[in-house]
Amino acid sequence: MLLVKMSYLIKGVKCYSPVIEMHKVTGALFKARILKNTLGSNEQQFKTSRTLSKLSSENTNSHNYVIVGAGSAGCVLANRLTEDPLSTVLLLEAGPRDTLLGSKRLMWKIHMPAALTYNLCDEKYNWYYHTTSQKHMDNRIMYWPRGRVWGGSSSLNAMVYVRGHAEDYNRWSREGAVGWDYEHCLPYFKKAQTHELGPDQYRGGNGPLYVSRGKTNHPLHHAFLEAAQQAGYPFTDDMNGYQQEGFGWMDMTIHKGQRWSTASAYLQPAISRPNLSITEKTIVTRILFQGTKAIGVEYIKNGQRIKAFASKEVILSGGAVNSPQLLMLSGIGNADDLKKLGIPVVCHLPGVGQNLQDHLEVYVQQKCTKPITLYNAQKPINMMKIGLEWLWKFTGEGATAHLESGGFIRSQAGVPHPDIQFHFLPSQVIDHGRVASTMEAYQVHVGPMRSTSMGWLKLKTADPKAHPVIEPNYMSTERDIWEFRQCVKLTREIFAQKAFEKFCGPEIQPGNHVQSDKEIDAFIRQKADSAYHPSCTCKMGQLSDSTAVVDPQTKVIGVENLRVVDASIMPSVVSGNLNAPTIMIAEKAADIIKGLPSLHERNVPVYRPKTLETQR
Repeated sequence: MLLVKMSYLIKGVKCYSPVIEMHKVTGALFKARILKNTLGSNEQQFKTSRTLSKLSSENTNSHNYVIVGAGSAGCVLANRLTEDPLSTVLLLEAGPRDTLLGSKRLMWKIHMPAALTYNLCDEKYNWYYHTTSQKHMDNRIMYWPRGRVWGGSSSLNAMVYVRGHAEDYNRWSREGAVGWDYEHCLPYFKKAQTHELGPDQYRGGNGPLYVSRGKTNHPLHHAFLEAAQQAGYPFTDDMNGYQQEGFGWMDMTIHKGQRWSTASAYLQPAISRPNLSITEKTIVTRILFQGTKAIGVEYIKNGQRIKAFASKEVILSGGAVNSPQLLMLSGIGNADDLKKLGIPVVCHLPGVGQNLQDHLEVYVQQKCTKPITLYNAQKPINMMKIGLEWLWKFTGEGATAHLESGGFIRSQAGVPHPDIQFHFLPSQVIDHGRVASTMEAYQVHVGPMRSTSMGWLKLKTADPKAHPVIEPNYMSTERDIWEFRQCVKLTREIFAQKAFEKFCGPEIQPGNHVQSDKEIDAFIRQKADSAYHPSCTCKMGQLSDSTAVVDPQTKVIGVENLRVVDASIMPSVVSGNLNAPTIMIAEKAADIIKGLPSLHERNVPVYRPKTLETQR
């Protein structure tokens, strides 16, 4: 159920037409020819004039920065880098705008939070990726929706705002991303955010990204939180603050009943700036180099190949699939692989596309004995009523994604911080929402957050329009198999608590016939799916790390004037959803690019269990 985005995007947007550029070139050449005839210049002088005219023409499509991808990171960068009126930015996006005729209502499938599954299943705003056949998951091919629209995946996601745990960022620092520890990342989470509950030591109060709590007060959410406490887990009043561990109310990127994507939060306020140009429906085919110095990009727009030049830097913000793909298409990656496809090698960087990490999750579903789930809301006449209320007032059941409660726990004693995540939904989801719910039911989305299985992606061909080969290598370690067993067992324990007695019907999935470890393992292989959190394919690290792709300044190693800023540069996946951390990465990178000292908050307290001798 997707949320608000940008209004009045048409205003102030500069689109570079190849026809106009051609006229400019033609005009310049014509003037040069007249000059030759008039002044009697020799042939060499004319060639020089023609060359200068061509360069002058190209420079009309020159900017300080060219950003590839108007997604969760790219929108942030476009806003922050154009705060300086002398800094010019071209933002290129493969997908369309997120508004129609300046209206969010006309693009309700994006902006209505409850409508999110429409775009998860629609190729119009979605790259619609699929993995290879997964040998550890009954050879299933897994579906990977990724945003291809202004706002990127923040225009498709479930709007859950989760930062991860403080120790995730301290681990990044130990893994080579020096300067990305929690004390240096927390200020950027806060800088981005305006939380409806107001600022404190952990929340922001003056940022463009509005964050809110659910408003439905649904009895099944209350039952879930009460059951978790009955099972012995703590209640946490802010899982993004002092204490992640426990169960509580989820933060969401929803503002006044609308999805609040990065397009709404960052791009819309910047769109009228004369130093920001935006071009949509483009396919960037390659980065342009002079030697090892990035000087621009080539892209296709309306069937025409166009070059855009960057006097300072090219910044890739296409995400964990598109950024490594474009690097490889441009000659940066494993030299042997590139040569096989006939791609000239600019820099041998074997880590590109490696270290792929994602979160898997499974749905544990229970039939509800009372007609209080969202089943009735999904009937056509009720959907129409909900839609009309949202279109009229941005209120009602259409104004939430309904994932309003959740939790984080440790899988076993000895684990230092939570490694299992729960999202509770008072409804039933089947096949990514592509199949309609069949009964009154509720479910928990549950999965491990620090999987030890790692994969890779590679080019299939040198065609930039072809999807790369995506191999996440899911469930390839015994640790991952064990953790998923725990996910099912611990969820069943919560659902069996007294708080659910008056709602609890038969278990739908896995089903009461699934009890042994062997049976649970088979269920996971058959039913687990991606939580849509691919990351780490352009890993940040030290120059001495042969698997690193960017350094801690987000610069691509071995070349000049090229950065990657998105979820692909995470050294390892964080313990939670990825949208909030990706926005933080872009906020922090913007300061790095502008040459500003990093924000830093020292000695921020973080909850730690009194003992690690018990699981809860």
